[in-house]
Amino acid sequence: MADPVPLIGVTTYLERAVQGPWDERFGMVPETYLLGVEEGGGAPLLLPPQPVDGATVDRVLSALDGLVLSGGADVDPARYGADRHPRTQAPRADRDAWELALAAGAVRRDLPVLAICRGVQVLDVALGGTLLQHVPDVTAADHGEAPGAFAPTPVDTVAGTHVRELLGEDRLTVHCHHHQAIDRVAPDLVVAARSADGLVEAVELPGAAFVVGVQWHPEQDAADRRLFAALVRAAGRRAARTPVPSAVHA
Repeated sequence: MADPVPLIGVTTYLERAVQGPWDERFGMVPETYLLGVEEGGGAPLLLPPQPVDGATVDRVLSALDGLVLSGGADVDPARYGADRHPRTQAPRADRDAWELALAAGAVRRDLPVLAICRGVQVLDVALGGTLLQHVPDVTAADHGEAPGAFAPTPVDTVAGTHVRELLGEDRLTVHCHHHQAIDRVAPDLVVAARSADGLVEAVELPGAAFVVGVQWHPEQDAADRRLFAALVRAAGRRAARTPVPSAVHA
């Protein structure tokens, strides 16, 4: 019997958009995230923002083998006890509540997680960390400030981390587009990569099956989606030993 295809939840935007004659809010995410999951051998499931309660979060997570926390708008600084910087975007309360709950719940369940850009910030805040609200306040380096553009950014991986093991390189160039970053790393996380100017570019959770967060955008590098492949492998191992919830067969 073939191993089950891992089911990977991917968090999405809930944005107003025009599609043909329709002008309304859509649940959406860039296709590159879905391709990363599919190319790694998983099946992506979209997770749009929705009202949060413990039962809903638990039910959703119980149906998944892995989770991708995708990029997007700034996390509300009230979530980590800070005042709002003038350059911080308006809060997206629905998405913050939903994704913070998913991140915390996934870690409790030891569900494999790949957290990307905003996602790594959500992961850090969910576990007790804080954010730097405007990167240009502390560095002149280009981390992708131009609208619609990614900045090639050299990052150094940390020896002995899972990220170094997965990528097999002590230095690589990644696709960045962010004006916020991790400030205080959550107590349970460890730094797995930094840029030359000292910004945290990757974190991971020691002892977890797979919890990796990167400030860069691996989904944008079609030639190198190793982190997606690693997530799906970890999810596959979990799927092979976890009974499938009966509702999935309904």
